[in-house]
Amino acid sequence: MRVGDVMTKDPVTIGARVPVREAAALLREHKIGGLPVVEGQELVGMITESDILRLLQTGKISDDLWLPSPLEVIEVPIREFINWEKTRHALTSIGNIEVRKVMSHPAVTIDEDADIEEAASLMLSKKIARLPVMRGNTLVGIVARSDIIRGIARTET
Repeated sequence: MRVGDVMTKDPVTIGARVPVREAAALLREHKIGGLPVVEGQELVGMITESDILRLLQTGKISDDLWLPSPLEVIEVPIREFINWEKTRHALTSIGNIEVRKVMSHPAVTIDEDADIEEAASLMLSKKIARLPVMRGNTLVGIVARSDIIRGIARTET
């Protein structure tokens, strides 16, 4: 079975200079996990839920504060407050970051005439859940792991 037989045609895309907030809204609205990123007609990358979630990483508990023994009881809450401030700052600023600064690039793609076995192998080896599907240099679809599973189920019946 070919990738073109199981792919979602005309996938939802997003521009490279659009804020991450809009990408997150499209992911939620369409109940999908990733979007091909385009500049004009050119595919330049992919943005996924994982790419957006990585923006929320604030690191480990701050070690830049140490208080002497009698004050140690308030040290941990102060460290936690510092980390909450880092997280709050991350949450307020990430929505304005442009997609191009967060996306995975270059996008790992597959041709619409490739076998679904090749798509599955590529997804497993690259540890990704979806592939933009190309016809030459033109984006024509997207194939996700669930599409391949549905394709396999169809061929077995």
